[in-house]
Amino acid sequence: MEKNIVLSAKDIEVKFQVRSRILTAIRNISLDIYEGETIAIVGESGSGKSVFTKTFTGMLETNGTISNGSVMFEGMDLTKLKTDKDWEGIRGAKISTVFQDPMTSLNPVRTIGYQISEVIIKHQKKSKEEAKQMAIKLMEEVGIPNAANRYDEYPFQYSGGMRQRIVIAIALACRPKILICDEPTTALDVTIQAQILKLIKDLQKEYGYTTVYITHDLGVVANVADRVAVMYAGQIIEIGNADEIFYTPKHPYTWALLSSLPQLGIKGEELYAITGTPPSLYDKVIGDAFAPRNPYAMKIDFEEEPPMFKISESHYAKTWLLDPRAPKVEPPKTIQNLHQRLLTLTDERGDYHG
Repeated sequence: MEKNIVLSAKDIEVKFQVRSRILTAIRNISLDIYEGETIAIVGESGSGKSVFTKTFTGMLETNGTISNGSVMFEGMDLTKLKTDKDWEGIRGAKISTVFQDPMTSLNPVRTIGYQISEVIIKHQKKSKEEAKQMAIKLMEEVGIPNAANRYDEYPFQYSGGMRQRIVIAIALACRPKILICDEPTTALDVTIQAQILKLIKDLQKEYGYTTVYITHDLGVVANVADRVAVMYAGQIIEIGNADEIFYTPKHPYTWALLSSLPQLGIKGEELYAITGTPPSLYDKVIGDAFAPRNPYAMKIDFEEEPPMFKISESHYAKTWLLDPRAPKVEPPKTIQNLHQRLLTLTDERGDYHG
C-alpha cells in the first residue's frame, strides 16, 4: 500500500552565527515523514536532532538560518515562512511540539484549564464554555483523574508526570497532523516514562497524527517507533524500520549507540561508553564524521565522505563498510538479538510494549 508523505525535508542545511564564526549544525539532511507513522530521531546531545525538527516549526534561535533546502508540508515550503504571523496556521495548529520540561511550556500563573482552553478558543474558534468542556474531555483522555475539579488548579499543584500529560493535551488541542515529542520523558522516572509513551501511542490511534520522537536513548523508542533515523554530527547516518535498526544495524555509530544502552548493563560490569567526542561543526568535516571514534575506521573514512548505501527498500546507511570492496565486519556481540532482549527487559519491568 502506498504511504502518503505528510512532510518532506530535502537537502536541509542550517547554519548558526556564533560570535564571528559560522557553525553548520545540519549538513544536507533529506527525510520523508509518512502519514500516521511514528518515527524516532536518535543521536547524542549536539547531533542536531532538535535543530533539524525546529525547521518544521520555524523555531530556530535568532542566530540560526536555513541556508539550503526545503521543507514541504501541505504544498507549502516551510523554509519560506519568516514571521510569527506566517507561521500562525502551522505552528501549534498543524505541527505541535511536546518539550522535555513541562514547566518551561506551562505558564505558572495561569490555571491548567485556562491554558488548554486558550488554545482551543484560538485555533478551533470555540466559545469559552465549549472550550472548557473540550479541555476537560482532553484532560480525561490524557489520564488526569477528576479532571473537572482539577481544571482550575495551577501547574505547581500537579506532579511532573501529570504536567507532561497536560502539555500533551495542549499540543493535541488543535488536532495537529504532526506531533513532535522532544525528549518528552527524560525528566520522568522509568514507570511514568512508560505510561507517557503508551499514552502518546494510544492517542495517536484515536487522533491519527504522525509522531516524531527526538531522543538520545534508543531504548526509549524500541517498542513505539515504526522507523528510526540515527543522527550524527548534523547528518542522518542510518535510517530504517525499527526491526532493521535493532536487529541488523549497519553503521558503527548505531552499533555504539545500541551497545551503550543502560538497559543492557550487567551488574558489576562497566557500562559501554563511546570514546572521544563528536567533531567541531565550525570546521568543514573531512571524510566520515564518526571516523576518529570508530574502531572499524578504514583509511578512506578519513579522506572521503561515504554515500548513503541502500540495504533494503526501507533501510539505508552512510558508511564505507557497505562498499563491496570493504572487509566484512560483524556488529559487536553485545547487540546481537537486541530487540528481543529489550522486549524481555521492558516486560520484566512492567513497561509498555506494543
